[in-house]
Amino acid sequence: MMVYQATKCYPEDEKYGLCSQFRRAAVSIAANIAEGYKKLSKQDKLRFFNISQGSLEECRYYCILSRDLHYIDDDIYQQLNQAILNTSLLLNAYIKGVVNNNGIQD
Repeated sequence: MMVYQATKCYPEDEKYGLCSQFRRAAVSIAANIAEGYKKLSKQDKLRFFNISQGSLEECRYYCILSRDLHYIDDDIYQQLNQAILNTSLLLNAYIKGVVNNNGIQD
């Protein structure tokens, strides 16, 4: 939701560029976690969680680029960056639990 709010004020010429890419990557994070959650095998779960990690890193880059292009101010950048960090920590912990077989069957 933070990405959608932040990208509302991007220039019109970024509507189908950076704005769209940033939003799609942010949506992909949660969508792949949700899809991976319902997979039965550890391998399938980890594949979707890894895709989610990639989208998270994509968002990290878009956040930096948006700041450097002055589309977002430092305060919004810090908020987005902190949300990315928190999400990354939670996702990595969840992946570690799956890898360590905490209740997951292959």
